Parts: sequence; structure tokens; C-alpha cells
Amino acid sequence: MTPRIAQRADNAQEVAADPRVDAPESSHTASWPAAVIERRPLARLVPYARNARLHSDVQIAQIMASMREWGWTQPILVSETNTIIAGHGRVMAALRLGLDDAPVIVARGWSDAKIRTYVIADNRLAENASWDREMLGAELSELGDAFDLSLTGFTTGEIDAMTIKNLPDLGVEYDESAADHVKFIKCPECGHEFPR
Repeated sequence: MTPRIAQRADNAQEVAADPRVDAPESSHTASWPAAVIERRPLARLVPYARNARLHSDVQIAQIMASMREWGWTQPILVSETNTIIAGHGRVMAALRLGLDDAPVIVARGWSDAKIRTYVIADNRLAENASWDREMLGAELSELGDAFDLSLTGFTTGEIDAMTIKNLPDLGVEYDESAADHVKFIKCPECGHEFPR
């Protein structure tokens, strides 16, 4: 484990141990829908008609493979009228797998505006995260012989690119400081100069 990865792991443990980290500043605490998990028939769950998030067949197949391997690990968030707020992809995968019911949590007392906003936020906020490529590469390298890494959702090419340990010596030294003096980059096709 590199020193940087070890430091990140130590920091993560400190954050997890301190419940005040990233706590909301408001004295008003929203009710927690995940306090109770129920099981409901998939046939009763209604997709949100204005859900802007799209799920490709490839992604649904990935979710199906994940569910086959690990089971159902995340409940579906539904309104009091069984409209799906979060978990459309998991429901589609479950239906294709022939499952009959799903774990759900119910957002009780949420207004229509709150539900609609959360549908967007739930999808967008996950996109705002990034990967620590060194940490991810280390994890993938260590797991490579022990588990089917296609279940992670990364392609074989992406996994290979992150787990290459020994690059061949090309005999060329790259001086990164040389790029500091370049003000424009010229397109070899059209000749247009772009600012660096």
C-alpha cells in the first residue's frame, strides 16, 4: 500500500468515526426514510413518468449481473403511492431477472416538489464524485485474480489501463516544465491555434 493510499484510508476512518463531519448545519433534521425497510411486489411499483435518467440495456445487464452476485443491496425509494423515486434501473433489472418483490423505503410526507427534486438530485449527486485512480488501480490489481472484475462496471480495457504495473521504458524523458512555455497549441488538421 503506498503512503498516499494509507493516508486516505486513515482519513476515511477518522471521518467515519466522527458523526459531526459533513452534518447539516440546520437544526431541522429531515425524517429518515431508510428507518424502515419493507418488501413490496414489483408489480405495484410505478416508474416516475418524468424520470430524466436513462438506463441502457448494457447497464441493465450490468445491474442484473450485480444482483445475481450480491443479491439486492439497495432498497428502492418510493413515494407513499408507490411511485419510484430512486431505483428505476434496479427495478428494471429485477423484472428481467423474474423477481417478484423488492425491498423498499417509503418517503413519507414528501411533497410533489420534494420528490421531483430528489429524483434529479439522486442521479446527479452520484455523478459529482470522482475516482482516486491510484487507489482504484490498487484495488483492481489486488482483486484481479480473486474475483470477476467485469462486475464492477468497468470495461476490460479500463481495468487493464488502471492495473498496468510495469510500463516499457521507451528511452524518452518527458520534461513537463517544457509545456509551461507553450501558449497555443496548433491543430495539425486545420491549423487553428487553441489557447493552452
